[in-house]
Order: sequence, then C-alpha cells, then structure tokens
Amino acid sequence: MKRAKLIVASSESDADILYASRFHAPDAFAFLEAKSRTILLLNDLEVDRGRSEAAVDEVVAYSEIERKARGRRKLRPPYAAVLAAFLRSRAATDVEVPENFPLGLSQNLEKAGIRLRPVGPLFWPQREFKSPREVRLLKESAAIAETGMARAFEILAASSIRKDGQLVWARSVLTAETLRAEIETAVLRAGGESRMNSIVACGDQACDPHARGKGPLLGNSLIILDIFPRCAASGYFGDITRTVVRGRASEYQRELWNLCLKVQQSALRAIRPGADGGAMQDAAKQTFTEAGYPTEIHEGRWRGFFHGLGHGLGLEIHEHPRLAATTLREGQVVTVEPGLYWPGIGGVRHEDVVVLTGTGKKLLTSFPKPMEI
Repeated sequence: MKRAKLIVASSESDADILYASRFHAPDAFAFLEAKSRTILLLNDLEVDRGRSEAAVDEVVAYSEIERKARGRRKLRPPYAAVLAAFLRSRAATDVEVPENFPLGLSQNLEKAGIRLRPVGPLFWPQREFKSPREVRLLKESAAIAETGMARAFEILAASSIRKDGQLVWARSVLTAETLRAEIETAVLRAGGESRMNSIVACGDQACDPHARGKGPLLGNSLIILDIFPRCAASGYFGDITRTVVRGRASEYQRELWNLCLKVQQSALRAIRPGADGGAMQDAAKQTFTEAGYPTEIHEGRWRGFFHGLGHGLGLEIHEHPRLAATTLREGQVVTVEPGLYWPGIGGVRHEDVVVLTGTGKKLLTSFPKPMEI
C-alpha cells in the first residue's frame, strides 16, 4: 500500500510544498497526500484563497479540526495535536516526510501516535524532470533575469571612467551596491522578487565566485554580473551570468574571457540526453589546465576552475541534478557555467540555462555576450 506523504512548511521558502500545492503562503501550512487525494490544512485566513488557487483536491479549515480536537476542554490544543487529529481523520498515521521536517513537530506527532518516515534527499523525484508547463515558466523567469542584465549593461554603457579608474554614473561613483539596486529594481518591475542577491563583483572580488561585490566599480576591469531572480507569480528561478569590461580589456583579461567562453561553448555542444556530466566537468578543467590555468591552491586561496560546471534549476536556485554528478536525461533543466578565477587578473564566468529535449537541448537564455561595453 502506498504510504501517505506529509509536508508542513511555508511555500515561500519550501520548494517541495510549493511544487505539490502551487499555493503561495508566507506562513507554514500542512499538505497531505493520502489515498490518491491531495489535501491542504489551512488557517481560516487562507482557506478561501486556498480553495480558489491551490492545485489540490481539497482544502480543510484548521478551525474545523481544532474544534473537534478541543472537545470540551477550555484550552486550545497545540498545533501538533490538531495536525495529529487531522491525520487520523484521513487514516494517515504512517506518513513519509521530507528530511528537513521540523524536529519538534516530529517528536510531538510521534507522541500522538503518528509514525513519520523521513524520505530524501528527493521527496518528489519527479521535480528533476520539468513538464512543458514548467519549461514555459522557467523561460519566463529567464526573461526576468535578462531584463535585469539589460539594465546593468545600460548603466555600464552610460558610465564614464574617471582618472582614478572608478566608474561614474549619474554624477556619482558607480558602486556595486548602486548597480545591484538598479538590477533588482528592473527585476521587480518585470515580475521578479527583489532579494538584493545579484552578484556585481569587480576585479579580484570576482575571484570568490559567490562574493556579491561591494564598493566602487572600476573601468578596464572584469565585472561578473550574476542575476538569479525568482518569479513572483510562479516561484521558478531564472539564472544568467555575463562578464564584461567597461572600457578596454587587457591581453590577460581577454585571454581569460575567451578561454572561459571556449569551455562553455564546448560544454553546450556536448550536452544531450545520455551525456556524462562528470566527463564534461573534467574536460572543462583540463582545457583550463592545458592553457596554463590549473585548478589549485596558490598562496592560501583557490584559483582556476573550482566549482561545478552547472546545476539543476527550478523552484530552487540550486536543485537536483548537479551537472558534474549525473548522466543527462530528457526533461532536466540545468545551467552551464564554467568560471575561471585568477587573482591579479580577475574572474570570468559565462552562464546560460538549457533544457534537455528528446533530440538534444534548447537554450532558455539568449542574452548577448559582449566582452567590452
């Protein structure tokens, strides 16, 4: 007999419950799949909206179950007692839960006679393979990311290089914080959620792949722009990275930029169902090494290509599969983002998103890749 599945979380922060319910709510709620039916247990504030918006078979009001659990007692029962009563009413006393299920709630449900069986790391394995609907939503999220990138390019193109090397825009020094705010504003207007997480990293700051960047931006320097907004309507993420120089690139900057592009283009040509992601990762690292840029620790810090070639993309910015640890299959959506980081020259990363199709792959991002602006 198929075991029931239970999630208790907020869909604003938990991809599994959003995937199952398609219901957006800031507070935690319960999702139950039992006997081929999907049910939400929602507080009264959300019940009506849940019944009109959630992609489930039934929505139950928390107050209805609470009254039954309370009986003639004066004190309101705790959440675990109400949830246990709800589960018993659906004959779901032996349930599967995600690995990140709340510990305290788990212990209280066990005391109430509910058996929980953690399942992971993938609670919904089907999330790895995107439906045509999901691919459309990811394409929309990619367009939001590209809107942010277009704004970044617009501002960089309008900036000037001061004698001390700093960029000036709108009569002020252009900082990473200012450009990030402009990117996020464009993302917000395009339907994305502004989280101020976009990466605007200049010079050696970009040699730390996840450094957000801070302070004045410099002309004639490599600037990594990594934009990964979440679509407010769907919850799906976009992800795109471009590396540019405002001004003129040096010989070494140009070498890094072109080499990284060569590696990305090679990986994109190789991507198809059945391709070995690990072999693609190794080939990328080998190309960098043969060109004189090995992956190594030098003077106490990493340099070269020391992160994954790509990752799954969907309701989470980093989700299964990890490109370097999978054999690619139709329906997967992954980023392809080789990077080359060399202190003293700077960092370069090119990133695009592809969906694996029956005949190969299709790009979901198409934004230009100029080296100089």
